[in-house]
Amino acid sequence: MKIEVSAEKRLLQGKGASRRLRRSGKVPAVVYGGDQAAESIEMDHNDLFYKLKMEAFHASILSLNISGKSEQVLLRDTQWHPFKQQILHIDFQRVDKNKKIHMKVPLHFVNAEISPGVKVSGGIVSHILTEVDVSCLPKDLPEYISVDLAEMTAGHSLHLSDLVLPKDVEIVALAKGDNSPVATIVIPRSVLSEEDAADAAATTAAEKKAE
Repeated sequence: MKIEVSAEKRLLQGKGASRRLRRSGKVPAVVYGGDQAAESIEMDHNDLFYKLKMEAFHASILSLNISGKSEQVLLRDTQWHPFKQQILHIDFQRVDKNKKIHMKVPLHFVNAEISPGVKVSGGIVSHILTEVDVSCLPKDLPEYISVDLAEMTAGHSLHLSDLVLPKDVEIVALAKGDNSPVATIVIPRSVLSEEDAADAAATTAAEKKAE
């Protein structure tokens, strides 16, 4: 998915200038990195607000258009007002297509409803991780990573090493020897109580029959 966002060069600096920008419906921002100096920019608050609701906006290479000039960037930081739905500041980092990047990518869990742990055992999937930090070239950055739970059974966990990754994408934690669990299926106490009751009833019936 190609996501474009527009900005204008920001000429006035300082807290007072930033406050005036915000009152006019703009967001002060900065873009940095690469072989260029950091550049102060301003963006439309409403447009940015709705783009930030898009999952892909946080884990994609973005096309940032600054006064007619386009460059590839990553979203790196967003500062919000403590209690208002207002963006106070946002940071972007320029992308070098020949250098690997580190980026947090969301996990999309699929097929939980047909897994033996849920369908047969009545378990509930617990998502231990919802995103992973990956390393890859910009062109290889996935929008998300699918986690197939179709074969999961109750009481077992799926780990980072079990994930199917796109070509040339590496999980940073695994490279460091950390094979953390991603998801597990647990059996609720209510289900266990029902099973215990059923076992007890079956045992009693069997004893009576034997008598």
